[in-house]
Amino acid sequence: MRTRMNDLGGGLRPPSEPPPNGGLRGRSPRSQRTESSGELLEVRVQPRARRNEVVEQAGGAWRVRVTAAPEGGEANRAVIALLAEAFGVASSRVALVRGATSRDKLFRIERRPLTLPSPQGGEGRRK
Repeated sequence: MRTRMNDLGGGLRPPSEPPPNGGLRGRSPRSQRTESSGELLEVRVQPRARRNEVVEQAGGAWRVRVTAAPEGGEANRAVIALLAEAFGVASSRVALVRGATSRDKLFRIERRPLTLPSPQGGEGRRK
């Protein structure tokens, strides 16, 4: 007897059947961050430039010139450091979203301020 993949619960679904879990597959909690957690920035990178600089272009795009070569990810690391300095955030708050090997890249810059727990019940206050 020949069974079809749909009879076994795997394989392709007909177009009328919606994907399970609202279209989300098993993703890690880290990948479920919303777009609102950071600002997306389109960047055109020029490696091996004469100097490091960030220039705003018309239409919301940015041009970043770095002196680093595009070998071994050095230019990407230099762009991340330069964007972090330009926007006044830590380099850990700048993430490359798309375009690791392309000149046109998309970065996410998280600008959420860190909040420290406030003292409760008078702890830490002077009288």
